[in-house]
Amino acid sequence: MAEIVRFQRADRISGIALSEIVQISERARMLRGEGHDVTALSTGEPDFPTPEHVIAAAHEAASRGETKYPPTAGTVTLRDAIAERAGVERESVVVSTGAKQVLANAMLATLNPGDEVIIPTPYWTSYSDIVAMAGGKVVTVPCSMAEGFKLTADKLAAAITPRTRWIMLNSPSNPSGAIYSAGEIEALAEVLQQYPHVWVLSDEIYEHLSYQPFVSFAAAAPALRDRLLIVNGVSKAWAMTGWRIGWGIGPAELIKAMIVVQGQVTSGACSISQAAALAALEGEESLLGDRRNEFEARRNLIVDRLNAVPGIECPIPDGAFYVFPNIEGLIETGRFSSDAEVCDWFLNEAHVAIVPGRAFGLPGHARISFAYARSDLEKGLDRIEAAVAKLTEIEETDR
Repeated sequence: MAEIVRFQRADRISGIALSEIVQISERARMLRGEGHDVTALSTGEPDFPTPEHVIAAAHEAASRGETKYPPTAGTVTLRDAIAERAGVERESVVVSTGAKQVLANAMLATLNPGDEVIIPTPYWTSYSDIVAMAGGKVVTVPCSMAEGFKLTADKLAAAITPRTRWIMLNSPSNPSGAIYSAGEIEALAEVLQQYPHVWVLSDEIYEHLSYQPFVSFAAAAPALRDRLLIVNGVSKAWAMTGWRIGWGIGPAELIKAMIVVQGQVTSGACSISQAAALAALEGEESLLGDRRNEFEARRNLIVDRLNAVPGIECPIPDGAFYVFPNIEGLIETGRFSSDAEVCDWFLNEAHVAIVPGRAFGLPGHARISFAYARSDLEKGLDRIEAAVAKLTEIEETDR
């Protein structure tokens, strides 16, 4: 009888698991299934609906018969609309199944084993895993709250080696909400001018959720456009997370390589979703301002209330819909050994789901999303305040 061989993971994913964000969401779902009233403030999905004119455009596209295989690089109309907004040619644009696929396409198309990618921390959880899956080596550069969670020119210069292939930036940032100013981008670009082998990936998916002036890397550093990939999409600003449309804008040679990868993984993105995305880009954008204003009001609410909680220090984010407070004051009570334990305690004791900073490469913090309705935010904040107050009472009793 032949020996039974147990399943073995490929080495490329040996150290990769479901993101901690997903794991926490699943635990929250499990607690709800057990009858607990759990308030989840852990995911980055707007509570707003997809705009009606976008949904109507999708229906119309389906009725017209736009249900066949789409071009691998994206429909001509959508690529042209993206190109026009960016001031580039169609050949510099690829449309993918979400911005995450753009990131994966770029890394798979360019990295050889051992090539290095500089990622400032805190960073979105998928960045490091995508680099690892593509055979690259992640080089993290911690950027503290005191530094505004932003990479400085000096730190960038110190991290670059002959093996560096990319630097990944995210502005506005998930999880910190930090936005790089034109001057800060120019300072980074000045360093990069000395290292022509280093390319820049600028993830600008939260472009339209900026509460301070937003500057694209392409606009602030035009001299680097021949080695710059801009990543964007419709998921966040237009509340179209489930439509799965993102795009990359970069040098035609890079885009061609990314299209080759995409052709062997998913082929073209959903034709109906592309028609919807086109309607989003060509439609009235006043609703973006209205929604941004609402997110800003929620931001102010959550920052004010968190800063009133002992042990929590919450800076004001300039963009996106997350706060990334420092919770070391809670860890220092001696009841917790890490940010992860604090977040576990909030979930199990207060039934509020938030994500520890370690998931984003910067322990001692927690990410809390304000992409939720105000009623959910108020409930979650009430529970956080009550839990910390109870903790304080226990400490005083122990003394």
